[in-house]
Amino acid sequence: MSGTLLRCDDRHALATTLDPSRSAGEQIAFVPTMGALHHGHIALVERAATLAPTVVASIFVNPTQFDAAADLAAYPRTLDADLALLADAAARTGVRLVAYVPNVADVYPDGPATTLHVGEVTEHLCGASRPGHFDGVATVVDALLRAVRPTVLVMGRKDHQQLVVVRRLVAMQGHDVVVDAAPTVRDDDGVAVSSRNRLLDDAARAAARRIPRALAAGVAVVRAARTDGAPVDPEAVRDAAHAVLDGEDLRIDYLETADPDRIVPVDGSLASDGRLLLAVAVHVASAHPDAPPTVRLIDNVLLGDVEDEQRLLDAVGE
Repeated sequence: MSGTLLRCDDRHALATTLDPSRSAGEQIAFVPTMGALHHGHIALVERAATLAPTVVASIFVNPTQFDAAADLAAYPRTLDADLALLADAAARTGVRLVAYVPNVADVYPDGPATTLHVGEVTEHLCGASRPGHFDGVATVVDALLRAVRPTVLVMGRKDHQQLVVVRRLVAMQGHDVVVDAAPTVRDDDGVAVSSRNRLLDDAARAAARRIPRALAAGVAVVRAARTDGAPVDPEAVRDAAHAVLDGEDLRIDYLETADPDRIVPVDGSLASDGRLLLAVAVHVASAHPDAPPTVRLIDNVLLGDVEDEQRLLDAVGE
């Protein structure tokens, strides 16, 4: 059965498919997605394949994390293409890959009336810009974990705040699962891979390239302080990033330095070897025919994590 893609459309079929793996005491890795898959998602699947012989990738556009009905309706649905990508990944990795493609009634059999709230870490950054978004994320991840019952949950570091929310959720709800954080996947121009990138026209894509370069400017400030053994000034980090982002083609939603575990803003200086999240969300104007007037993109770098810093610098050619 290895190297194959199996499709399950409901919890019963999923349980029947996974029972042999559970009976054999095998690890089961899980990659939750909302579809519109790209090579960033496939990188998560490939990472999951190194952690377990059975991998589940869910494709579910979750209605509880959209602020507006129009945004939910506009979210791209590309199921046939998604399944083809997963089939290729299964053949390439030799893993037993299960595509879980439920409907709303299967994920929320009692309806999504009751939502979960994870406190503190949802109050700032995207939590402030998109009220209720992380309640929807927590609610659907909890439901999916109960359906899949994986031993390993693989998520990307591009959505750092979401990653922290999910870790808090796992502890809060008592899920017996290890959360594995995969590095941000970037295109050759340094832009973090996202389903929304397909909505960028050429000019918007050029503007988006300034996002990772702004983060790299923040890295430069921290590395200079580290070299000198001096404290890191978060304001200087933000100023360096702002200098790269400023322009009429980008509207900054937020550019913040935050505690990476609590997701609260940090303004006071910290030791040069301390950890600091530099996170950004911007709206990029795009004339792509399928795009809204602006496309919202997020990115981050974990300052103090030398490997994460270097991956970013390598991607932008610095």
